[in-house]
Amino acid sequence: MFKAYKFRLYPNKEQQEFFAKNFGCVRFIYNKMLADKIEHYEKTGEMLNNTPAQYKKEYPWLKEVDSLALSNARLNLNKAYRNFFRDKSVGFPRFKSKKINRHSYTTNNQKGTVRIEDGYIKLPKLKSMVKIVQHREFDGEIRSCTVSKTPTNKYYISILVDEDIKQLPKNNKKVGIDLGIKNFAVTSDGEVFENLEWLKKSEKRLAKLQRDLSRKKKGSRNREKARLKFAKLHEKIANQREDYLHKVASKIINENQVIVLEDLKVSDMLENHRLAKAISEVSWFEFRKQLEYKAEWYGREIIIAPANYPSSQLCSSCGYKNPEVKNLALRKWTCPQCGTHHDRDANASKNLLKLAM
Repeated sequence: MFKAYKFRLYPNKEQQEFFAKNFGCVRFIYNKMLADKIEHYEKTGEMLNNTPAQYKKEYPWLKEVDSLALSNARLNLNKAYRNFFRDKSVGFPRFKSKKINRHSYTTNNQKGTVRIEDGYIKLPKLKSMVKIVQHREFDGEIRSCTVSKTPTNKYYISILVDEDIKQLPKNNKKVGIDLGIKNFAVTSDGEVFENLEWLKKSEKRLAKLQRDLSRKKKGSRNREKARLKFAKLHEKIANQREDYLHKVASKIINENQVIVLEDLKVSDMLENHRLAKAISEVSWFEFRKQLEYKAEWYGREIIIAPANYPSSQLCSSCGYKNPEVKNLALRKWTCPQCGTHHDRDANASKNLLKLAM
């Protein structure tokens, strides 16, 4: 089973230049191949099957970088094309911009070309080994790795490992989870996970840093300093959110054998401009993704409720459907049929649990 491990890198100046060349060449070959595919299709109506090797004679500087990184750029482009023809809503492949502050390239391990030794990692085409902070050990074969640079000028490497993951002991516990905005998640056991709202707490500081950045002259050192301050705060918020999601997901996976979730159409919900920012911040999609891959690793089961399942409207005691609960402002209600008093989120989680029963 594949599992990725992310570690911090501390490259020297020469290694940073090598990474920069790889980032640039990967972006160039992706854009060049995409442009040629579009031009060829417009002329002939057929798909062009081009490879990075075809461009090395015209652009000899492509030979200076990792050839596997260029090959992976081609694979990513072909995957983007397949996704588009499979589902048009995904969108047509887009050109990569030089102006983005996040860069990456992916390479493969071929007979030990990627290996870790005494706090350093060997990468293809790079003569010297890069300092790595390996805070977690793993036992398995390295298949590939992705080197990335963040907007705060930090370097990371994500290593994909093929290893045997020990599954958790099975138990008979089942749980329904209602995801929300007021509370991030409420379980059928009555456990409440708060929505900690890191972005909301930092909005004033972000607004000030954004104003400071907008006043700086483009290309100046002061602008770069202001950009770094702004990027670091955004990075801190993202790290806080990701850390919280991982802790909640791991706790739920460790304690329960079967987990039932709502099938939330987040993209449709984001069209509600009044709630769009709050919905984006709680990261329901990322949380569900984490639960799904952790469940696969550790032998748990995820059940997704049908999109039209009225978990909030049904009385968890007698099954009466109350249409008034469609009003999101109604947080507590009493069932007119059996008289049970309900908290909206707790009642929804209990109804979701019934799907696992």
